[in-house]
Formats: sequence, C-alpha cells, structure tokens
Amino acid sequence: MANTPTQPPEHYYPRPPADDEISLVDITLILVRRWKMMAGVFVVIVLLALAFALTMTDSYRYVSIYNVAEREPSGGAGVGVLETPESVVAKIDNYYFDAVSSQVLEEKSLDRLGFETTAKAPENVAFLTLSSEADEDHADLVQEYHQTLLDTVKADQDELLAKRRETLEQQLASANESLEAAKQSSSESAAELVATYTGNVVDIEEKLAYLAEGNIQRVASQSREPVGTSKALIMALAIVLGGMLAVMAAFLAEFAGTVRKASARKD
Repeated sequence: MANTPTQPPEHYYPRPPADDEISLVDITLILVRRWKMMAGVFVVIVLLALAFALTMTDSYRYVSIYNVAEREPSGGAGVGVLETPESVVAKIDNYYFDAVSSQVLEEKSLDRLGFETTAKAPENVAFLTLSSEADEDHADLVQEYHQTLLDTVKADQDELLAKRRETLEQQLASANESLEAAKQSSSESAAELVATYTGNVVDIEEKLAYLAEGNIQRVASQSREPVGTSKALIMALAIVLGGMLAVMAAFLAEFAGTVRKASARKD
C-alpha cells in the first residue's frame, strides 16, 4: 500500500525564510562598531550624576520627644494621661504648626522655613515625637522651631493640669470639711459617714499624687547618619542607567543607519 503524501491544509502559506534575524555575532559587531558612541553616552550620564551628587547637601533627621502630662489611670492600671498623645498631635497639626511657623518666620524675617515637620504619637506610650529633615545649615532653626513648638504644647498642658489640680483641691477641701463635721456628729450614721468621707479624702489625695506635668525629654536630636538618597546610591544608579542607555543608543544608531542605507538604495 503506497503512502499518500500529506497535503498541507487549505489556505496554508509556508513561512518565508527569515533574512532579517540578528544573531549574537551581529549584536557583538554592532556594539564593537558603536563603542565610541556608547562610551560617550555612558560618560555623559555618569558625569551628570556626579555633578548632581556633588551639589547635594546631606540631610539629617532631627527628633524631639515630649512626655504628655499624667493623671490617675483609668481602670486602676497603667499610666493615665491628662490628654492622649493622639489628641495633642491633632492640636499640633490643626493649630500649633501654623501658629508657631508664623511666629518663627516673623522673628527671623524669613519667607519659608526650608524644612517640613511631622508630629506622631506612637501606640501604647505616653509621649509624642516631632521629626524634621534638614541639612546642617538649618540645624539651629530646626532646634528653635521644635523648642518653641514644645514650649507652646507644654504651656497649654500646664494650664489644663493647673485647672485639674485646682478642681481636685477644692474637692479635697470640701471632703475634709465633711469629714470633720461627721467626726463631730453624734448621729447613729456618723461612723458610716466618717468612713465614707475618709475614703473620699484618700481617693482625692491619690488623684492629686498622680498629677505630673508634661516634660520635654529631647529637643531636635540629630541622627548619626544622613537620611534620604545617598551619593553612593546615585552613582550606582547612574552607572546602571548609563550602561543601559549606551546600549540603546548603539542599537538606535545602527537602526537609523540601516534605514538610511535602504532609503538610499531605493532612490
């Protein structure tokens, strides 16, 4: 039985042999032929990056820490705060930043501070932080700004603490008067009243003992190492980018040359 040759399916068109494929040898020849252009592109990119890196100034992070004012803890455990750090940060964001910035700018006759400051309240702690990034030329201004801001926060908390202490002292005086009156009373419930008022006095005295002013723990402490993009990283990226652009430029130049030759032959 003779083998019947397999016929190609209908509408089948054989693929013509490719004559425009590029081999590794061709790629190597292109790179060798265009090495001067590649070197020029690479050097230009690296020199531009070097010039940019040399003009950069190192920035440092400046951090201040403020412990908020304390009061008796709720629930009888942990540390109680007169205001939560989150609420103090909200005041700083919504009011103190603008007020203190205007004050410092006016005192220094400046148009702008030259740095940004953020306030944060870490979780489960009784303090907040101020953080700024600036170069060493602005270090003194950052310190003054942080100090003024923290002084403003502390003054506001001191006022609230004084009101709280005054209220407790009035309650204590009233409780002591009631206690003395109960001690001098001859009624049958006098002993019970004495015990009640004694408990009130002890409770108020404990609340007074818990009161503690907020305190500035650290002002504009400078980080040991610069922050932000380092000069070494910029140069490393420039070398990588320069190499990539150099290779791309070589192939683009080769492509443009091939197009010109093809156009010239047609003409």
